[in-house]
Amino acid sequence: MTITEAKHPDNNLLTCLSGSQAYGLATPTSDIDRKGIFVMPRDLFFGLEYLSQVENESHDEAFFEVGRFVELLLKSNPTVLELLFTKGEAIEHIHPLMASLDPDRFLAKSCFQPFVGYAQTQIRKAKGLKKKVFNPQPKERKSLMDFCHVVKGQGSVLLVDWLREQGWEADRLGLVRMDRMKNYYAVFHDSGVDLGYQGVVRSGESNAPALSSVSKGEKPVGWLYCNQEAYTVHCKEHKEYWDWVEKRNDSRYQGTLEHGQGYDAQNIMHTFRLLFMAREIFRDGTIRVHRPNREELLEIKSGRFPLPNLLDRIERLIAEIGKDMEGSDLPNEPDRKHGKEWLVKVRETWYSS
Repeated sequence: MTITEAKHPDNNLLTCLSGSQAYGLATPTSDIDRKGIFVMPRDLFFGLEYLSQVENESHDEAFFEVGRFVELLLKSNPTVLELLFTKGEAIEHIHPLMASLDPDRFLAKSCFQPFVGYAQTQIRKAKGLKKKVFNPQPKERKSLMDFCHVVKGQGSVLLVDWLREQGWEADRLGLVRMDRMKNYYAVFHDSGVDLGYQGVVRSGESNAPALSSVSKGEKPVGWLYCNQEAYTVHCKEHKEYWDWVEKRNDSRYQGTLEHGQGYDAQNIMHTFRLLFMAREIFRDGTIRVHRPNREELLEIKSGRFPLPNLLDRIERLIAEIGKDMEGSDLPNEPDRKHGKEWLVKVRETWYSS
């Protein structure tokens, strides 16, 4: 099933503008995103091709199958709650069956963790970007040999420097693991007899030193320490960085460079938006998708404020929301009975016509 089929009136319950267009935060360069709800065609639903969600290739349109939509509502998912509370011009298509679904029945104290947790995810993204901006990774990944040191005097030197001093090649070395000394190896050198030593690493992709069989009479020419843990961390960070470079939104990244604060201000703006919505749930018993504080949020998005100041404010806001939740008259959980009855009604109506 395609996104076009999910939007077709024969299958569609709801189509709404989402993202900045729905929040009232759009600027001339903003994308147009959509979310919605669809009902699987009868033969697909009762057959073997059930789909809980469909998206277009650019991921700016996402539609939930009605069963998945209700399932997420009962988990207090922020995305589907925003969809349910979307109003006015942001609604592009709505089926009459939506009128019998009461949004207020899904506001509950259980909203606290999903909204606050989602906001905290945005914070981690912003911090992660700051680390990537100020700690770029070289194009070429380091090799395990770059994390090997040889004992020299009262200290150590890089293996590659030690080899240069000796005038030796790495593939003429043999390593033997030292008992009870993690990551330490005795180093042996083959001066040309062809002793079959395996060198230091078997290939550039190796994540552990190569070990060799060494005759008992041979004496080590040195002692090597290999920091495999640091190498593993480097490989992980290198991959994450270049995956991010490949997938990053360049216009947002340029905005980060321009405001100079070193964090993704759009992620932080959405953090505040989610927290403001959470506060409204417990104080006012509603969700205002179209934000009344547009200017405040756009000011945050501009990157005007230092990240530590914003994080302090977020911590205070989360504490306030926790108190509001505890004092709220909302039920602990969404109305499961109402959600189930509405879902049954939709399916019975849809598949009987």
